[in-house]
Amino acid sequence: MSDVLRPITSKPTAAWKGMLIQPIAVLLILAAYIVWLSVANLSPTERATLNPGDLMAYTGQHLALTFVSSAIVLVGAIPLGVLLTRRPLVRISGVVLAIANFGQAAPAIGLVVLLAFWLGFGFWAAVVALVVYAALPVLRNTMVGIQAVDARLVESARGMGMSSLAVLMRVELPLAVPVMLSGIRTALVLVVGSATLATFIGAGGLGLLITTGVNLFLPSVLISGALLVALLALLIDWIGRVVEYYASPKGLR
Repeated sequence: MSDVLRPITSKPTAAWKGMLIQPIAVLLILAAYIVWLSVANLSPTERATLNPGDLMAYTGQHLALTFVSSAIVLVGAIPLGVLLTRRPLVRISGVVLAIANFGQAAPAIGLVVLLAFWLGFGFWAAVVALVVYAALPVLRNTMVGIQAVDARLVESARGMGMSSLAVLMRVELPLAVPVMLSGIRTALVLVVGSATLATFIGAGGLGLLITTGVNLFLPSVLISGALLVALLALLIDWIGRVVEYYASPKGLR
């Protein structure tokens, strides 16, 4: 009995070992950066720009942009994706996807600046731009995940007397979760990277370090901004992987 069970119980452990590499690498690189920051021979301008208080403030602004934008994308794109797989609205799904594709096809910096002139410079203009830019992966993957569910399973559920809502909630959505979460993880990483552009319209974030480093020819500040954004993206990607692993049906892991 133990020989039979050992391979089954070792699978989650092996999966976790693979997933733990990413956060450990992020923490090690962050620790190395903190050590470097404390001993590096920085100019007064670099030291003032990279002080811990400002770095925490920029990171907080970046996280606020990321999570507010992502929350709006999830609340809007997932229900819309579900509705576009229902029979009355299937015929317009191509049009809606084409419209959503405009946001991602347009250059991100152009989208941010244009929306800022329309909505006003600041936090909410950046949020709207990020929502438009990141909506497509969530919308498309929601639709693809539901449409990929075996039609025979859906018909069997209906044959058992389940309502359309019950079939959606108990059959289609659970089986579509892995594909949906993959789109959500992609959108989160897109938002983290694109949020650096919010600094051009006065919305703050870690992009301020990058622009400051470029404008004042401060390589340490420029590299610091790029490194922190990259680490943040890797950490959020890892969180998305963990959620994807635990939210997926056990038989699909």
